[in-house]
Amino acid sequence: MAKKVKDITWYVLSFAMAFFLLYYSFRNVDWKDFVSALASCRWGYVIASMILGGAVFYIRGLRWRGYLLPIDPTTGKITCFNAVNIGYLANIVLPRAGEVVRCGYITSHSALDSEGRRKASFDKVAGTVLGDRLWDMLAMGLVILLTMPLMGDRFTTFLLSVNINTPWLIAIVTGVIVLGVLILWSLKDRSEIAAKGWGFLKGIGTGLKSSVKMDSWWKFVIYTVLIQVAYVLTSYLIILALEDVIPVFGYMGMTDALFLMVVGSLSTLIPVPGGFGAYHYAVTLALANIYGIPPEDGIVWATLSHESQLLVQILCGGLSFIHESVRK
Repeated sequence: MAKKVKDITWYVLSFAMAFFLLYYSFRNVDWKDFVSALASCRWGYVIASMILGGAVFYIRGLRWRGYLLPIDPTTGKITCFNAVNIGYLANIVLPRAGEVVRCGYITSHSALDSEGRRKASFDKVAGTVLGDRLWDMLAMGLVILLTMPLMGDRFTTFLLSVNINTPWLIAIVTGVIVLGVLILWSLKDRSEIAAKGWGFLKGIGTGLKSSVKMDSWWKFVIYTVLIQVAYVLTSYLIILALEDVIPVFGYMGMTDALFLMVVGSLSTLIPVPGGFGAYHYAVTLALANIYGIPPEDGIVWATLSHESQLLVQILCGGLSFIHESVRK
């Protein structure tokens, strides 16, 4: 009962945060001008951005399959693609639920071992998902470091504008994780709950190990590069879509698209359903503080970028769900 109350409280707060950020981002919008701007944009570029976004899901599935093959060599490409799509669909409704959903999906499709158990057990798959997220964070960090000279002081100025104290945040999160692991390890022989928790962590560790035991590292590198490049291009295509509607976008280039991609990625740290509100607020703030674009214009770019990719998630997730139903 206590866990249900905790979960309900978490989701209520998450939805409330999304609602507040959406309200704050749209509070001064003239809806007539907003709709007119969206209607006047070059939709061919928007559609191209959506197609590219769908391609990223497939590439993500291929890269994740590389982590899963050491655990279960029978894992298929379409299975991983469907798992990614359905996971994104779940995240639209409940924040962070998608990771749990795609772990369960892979486990339910995993082959059985000689003892009748799933080769890709839930905890092992969860370890590969964690590894996938860690690699994404490392890739994003590497992108920021390598492109910092291109972005100039834009990224630093943005962090200062939202008053993010990154070192302290990392230190606190790391300390909590380490403390939790130490508690489970110390109690694993005296508490059944702690023993199960420690066993689950060991399974996650197995999954993490598989993420560095890939046979073809060159494929992993290529997939990772393609994902990051595709994200930058999706942002740039939305800039091109609005350059005739909001003139300032006509002066923005690929490095600006890179900066907006990084800002949008950082907004995912805020646990709200589907990134609603968090993405709109972060990107609008960045466009206002760095480029001097009024919030009522910046929100047009943020909405077009976020909602077009949201539609891709719904379409891909829906098609994967239908495919799974037919396959069953």
